[in-house]
Amino acid sequence: SNFEHFDKADMLSNQLSDNTTETCNSYNMLKLTRHLFAFNPSSKYMDYYERTLYNHILGSINPADGMTTYYVPLVAGGEKTYSTPTESFWCCTGTGMENHVKYGESIYAEGNDGALYVNLFIPSKLNWKEKNLQIVLETKFPKSDDVILSIKGNGKATKFPIYIRYPYWATSGITVRVNEVEVAVEKNAEGYYALDGTWKQGDKIRITMPMKIHTESMPDNKNRVALLYGPIVLSGELGKERPLQQNIPVLVSNDANASDLVKPVSNADTLMFETSVTNNNERVSLIPFYEMHHQHYIVYWDKFTEEGWNEKKKEYEVEEEINARTVDMIRIGEMQPERDHDFYGEKTNTGEAFGHKWRDASDGGWFSFTLDTKGDTNLEMICTYWGSDSGNRNFEILVDNVKIGTQKLQSEKPNEFFNVMYAVPEKLLEGKKQVTVKFQALPGSMAGGVFGCRLLKLELLSPV
Repeated sequence: SNFEHFDKADMLSNQLSDNTTETCNSYNMLKLTRHLFAFNPSSKYMDYYERTLYNHILGSINPADGMTTYYVPLVAGGEKTYSTPTESFWCCTGTGMENHVKYGESIYAEGNDGALYVNLFIPSKLNWKEKNLQIVLETKFPKSDDVILSIKGNGKATKFPIYIRYPYWATSGITVRVNEVEVAVEKNAEGYYALDGTWKQGDKIRITMPMKIHTESMPDNKNRVALLYGPIVLSGELGKERPLQQNIPVLVSNDANASDLVKPVSNADTLMFETSVTNNNERVSLIPFYEMHHQHYIVYWDKFTEEGWNEKKKEYEVEEEINARTVDMIRIGEMQPERDHDFYGEKTNTGEAFGHKWRDASDGGWFSFTLDTKGDTNLEMICTYWGSDSGNRNFEILVDNVKIGTQKLQSEKPNEFFNVMYAVPEKLLEGKKQVTVKFQALPGSMAGGVFGCRLLKLELLSPV
């Protein structure tokens, strides 16, 4: 979900924002999945359950104090925000209280034929009263690919099948040993492998399921990928300060093999990896997303061939050129920069989204500020907007009370920033050291949000 809404099926690559993945959604999807599994015990449901449980639910709680998330941002450079004990209480706080008992909820199930279904690989003990047995599951999954099931009970042999989920991510096959003797296994139509036998006190089943690094692409963008280890989504550590969009690392490699993109960091007690095939050859550490807290991160990576990255770099070079051409700019929504630029306004609000401040004005409101021209008359103005903004956002842009442009925001570039250039007539600049820029909402409309504004020289002069 994005902003609590579902967009078109399989059109996801432009739906990454600070407001993705509402936790209540996953809460309800897990309830639905349990019902679907009860009607049709297929491994595809428990594959989904496992992914959601580990990658979202487990990652939605602050281990320091138990506070939980509303959204889990998936935009590159995002950061999880948690509820507080007294200042915030969301719908996802209520479901968040229930979410974290789900770890023991669907590990096992009993089939109509009296079979035991083993769905999830979570350390646990099952007290099976009807059969007077106890099943003990031991594992360090996902830090280990070994799972041991031990049969304990009253000493009597009991016949029943055990169905163990054959996970989709075990692409290298699995090994099953019963009392240390390897047995052949095959998936049934439901995606489980059956061990049909007479079980007694002390029997042990050891399952080894090798996990590998692999990538999964967005369905509508094969070059935007997530990195996974088995079912575990990995996230890159980007530090405490939110990086600017142009500083988000990307993967640059001509090799499609995921194992060449990511390497494990040897440590028996943690799942830690790193990648060095980034655009600036910087090493980025990767950890399970459920362990990512209190820093910014990247989950979905843009991946380029070397040739493709050389093309993409041009966009960054354009931004560098814009910086070099800048005569003056205002950091919208920041107190001191707005004071320094003589900010005024009516019916105006400010906030922050996607690591940037914004300002808007509603219902005929306005806001204005001054920009330094340095006496130059050969200038243009560039303003930055958020490409998903839409609705009744119609406004005028004025320089010293002369209209130089009219803007309507109507979701031109979903989930990305975009710039609009406005020509500034020379006669508005002649003899002036500064000008007043004003954003005026039309009646019944909004102006903005505006994420940035600057004056630029029309062209860069080459040094003599």
